[in-house]
Amino acid sequence: MIKRAIILSTGDELTTGRVVDTNSNYLAGKLAEIGIDTAAVITVGDVPERLEWAWRTAIAMGDAVISTGGIGPTADDLTTETVARIAGVELRRDQPTVDRIRQLFAAMNRVMPENNLKQALFPEGATIVPNPIGTAPGFRIPIAIEGHRAEVIVLPGVPREMKPMMEETVIPWLVANRGVDTIFAVRVFQTFGISESGLDEEVAGLIRPDEGRVAFRASFPQISLRVTVEGRPGEAERKLEELCGRVRAKISQWIYAEGDATMEEVVGRLLTERGLKLAIAESCTGGLIGHRLTNVPGSSRYFIADLVTYSNEAKMALLGVSERTLKEHGAVSEECVSEMAEGARARAGADVAIATSGIAGPEGGSPGRPVGTVCIALAAADQNVSRRYQLRGTRDWVKLWTSQIGLDWIRRYVLGLPLSESGVLRR
Repeated sequence: MIKRAIILSTGDELTTGRVVDTNSNYLAGKLAEIGIDTAAVITVGDVPERLEWAWRTAIAMGDAVISTGGIGPTADDLTTETVARIAGVELRRDQPTVDRIRQLFAAMNRVMPENNLKQALFPEGATIVPNPIGTAPGFRIPIAIEGHRAEVIVLPGVPREMKPMMEETVIPWLVANRGVDTIFAVRVFQTFGISESGLDEEVAGLIRPDEGRVAFRASFPQISLRVTVEGRPGEAERKLEELCGRVRAKISQWIYAEGDATMEEVVGRLLTERGLKLAIAESCTGGLIGHRLTNVPGSSRYFIADLVTYSNEAKMALLGVSERTLKEHGAVSEECVSEMAEGARARAGADVAIATSGIAGPEGGSPGRPVGTVCIALAAADQNVSRRYQLRGTRDWVKLWTSQIGLDWIRRYVLGLPLSESGVLRR
């Protein structure tokens, strides 16, 4: 019965701070969704004696140990041999894995380095966890130390490989081996325009502990609210829908999606459904809004152009912003972004356009326009709306926050919602 898990992240790049460990955050969230408690997260470098200590400690503490990293082809990838040594078994080469690795290199028309065959070695008795993307499969093996048995699950450290392996193979196996006949029904609400503490206050007392669990995750610039219900199949889903109805009724003005959808995905879906074409004019965001939109597959159906006009000369030449507007009001003004948005819409032949201009910092501010001052405008056939915001944070935070407000404006326009309610700290 698997009730408690330990997450083990390996790699010198993690212990030296060169890479941020996002894997552990992801894994802990996924384990929580299926009712498995994460008792500890251990991060350890690629040193044999430290790795062995970490593995023995993790196995002694948990019913399952899920590790990421250390199964690549290089000499410092030591996870597989460490696990085999602790389990007291030999390493065996899996021929189907060898064949698949060779096929992957052949498909890329590349010569395979022989050290890649190291990724086809597994502890004897291990069950292979397929990797649908990369060359390194994972594996699962039970290990007992001093009478305590834990299921060891080894996955790659590359997130784009690890996540599908976790979701397609590991999670179903964990659910089947939890030892109880209940399931966990989960719904995630994505919100924007309210702080984590504010969201907590809004939903306080809405769901009793005996009915379900409410959790929050801040991932700037949005806040996720997760509702989890445990129960028998059918009963859990029914109860979840009832509780989510309460949540929607309470915080609907801040919810922009349910599930794992990003703001840009929601905007893309809405524009596609309405058959609307979009253009963008960006100054302080430097193309970030366009970048986010084009990360969504199928964005060519609705996204026409992104005019990044950083200088005043570019704003006049490419968007038709008047010299008088720039002299009288400046580039960071509602008047300027209004003309930028209208210019982008007219030149691209779009149904709607969004424009941004601001002072992202850390320099460039003034008493009248301090760092973090941002102006946004939206232009459509029936309206041209502009607003000024005073944002806080580092340069990258101001840019990201501005892009989120801009995308939310588009979402609100398509849905017929007030644009003035988007964002926070508006002046």
